[in-house]
Amino acid sequence: MSSRPHKIPGPDHPITVEPAKGRVVVRDGDRVVVDTRRALVLTEASYPPVFYVPREDADMASLRRSDHHTYCPYKGEASYYSLPGNEERAITAIWTYEEPYEAVDAIRGHLAFYPDRVRIEHTPD
Repeated sequence: MSSRPHKIPGPDHPITVEPAKGRVVVRDGDRVVVDTRRALVLTEASYPPVFYVPREDADMASLRRSDHHTYCPYKGEASYYSLPGNEERAITAIWTYEEPYEAVDAIRGHLAFYPDRVRIEHTPD
């Protein structure tokens, strides 16, 4: 049993996960890493919204799994991937919750990208 705190989203810390309307493209320089119309948008408390994109719509072959992990008491343990190359911005630029807590289970099988490390383009329908 984990000794880590597990918190449930509520009025003091709301989290919603909804389908993103339109198309989301993630670029690493000129290279397209993701092109999807199946992205989710997670809105958590006062943080900026985050796009979560299906792994099936990402160029997973070009990403490298990292040994880095972090923990969120609302979402669970995050695993990380790095973009190609050894630039600092490429290292652990992508995170995923492989076994998210029930409240955010919709993000299972999805990736999120740090917006200061890639270009995220959202074109609403």
